[in-house]
Amino acid sequence: MRKNILFAAALLFSVSSQAQLLDIIKSTVKNKTGVDLDNPSKPKSSTTTTTTNTTPITPTKASPVNLGNLTSTQISSGLKEALSLGVTDGVKKLALTDGFFKNEAVKILMPEKLRKIDTTLRSLGMGSLADEGVKLLNRAAEDAVTEAAPIFTKAITSMTITDAKNILLSSDNAATNYLQTKTQSQLFTAFQPKVKASLGKVGADTVWKNLISKYNTFTGQSVTTDLNEYVTTETINGVFKMVADKESGIRNSPAMRTTSILQKVFGAQDGK
Repeated sequence: MRKNILFAAALLFSVSSQAQLLDIIKSTVKNKTGVDLDNPSKPKSSTTTTTTNTTPITPTKASPVNLGNLTSTQISSGLKEALSLGVTDGVKKLALTDGFFKNEAVKILMPEKLRKIDTTLRSLGMGSLADEGVKLLNRAAEDAVTEAAPIFTKAITSMTITDAKNILLSSDNAATNYLQTKTQSQLFTAFQPKVKASLGKVGADTVWKNLISKYNTFTGQSVTTDLNEYVTTETINGVFKMVADKESGIRNSPAMRTTSILQKVFGAQDGK
């Protein structure tokens, strides 16, 4: 019996010692690692855990080119290139046979001062003479306009654009209007001799002298007009109309921006 009691006491002492040893181990682990072995699913730590947002980031769409990235010189170069292309393409089309005559947007009509001649001649059965007169005005323009490209190009390259950014962000034909305002007078002076030569070349001057003479004879009036001035003005206006159409196309259609400077400059105004 005594042996049993002593064995039980020894066993209890052993268990007690093991329990104390386990407590020491738990305490040491907790102090060193912060892990509570009595409750391992809830570790305690003095450090703050950073939460990472795993929501995917949707890439933002690229913004249009900012005008602030373009210099006035670059914008001016882009505008001038658009104008030069307009002149080149426009002159090429207008110089064809019927380039003026069958293009209602630029066709040169009977001068306003002489429209009463047209009415009178038609009433007298001479409508074909009036038609021939109008046709030859357009033929003279088609012939003379071949000389227009270098005159217009020189005006464009020598022009100083003082407000390039506002012109770029303005209307579809703002650059053309600016060119016309700045160069109309010098273009007229340079181009008028070409038109005069073309009027003689196609025979328009002779036909119109005959036409006006017949009118004056039948009506007893004395009508005169300066066809050279009229055709020069109308031819220049026709070129400007073609340039304006080209400018509008470049502004509104990226496919028409065929050079890097056009793409860069007019790409910047797409978001205006």
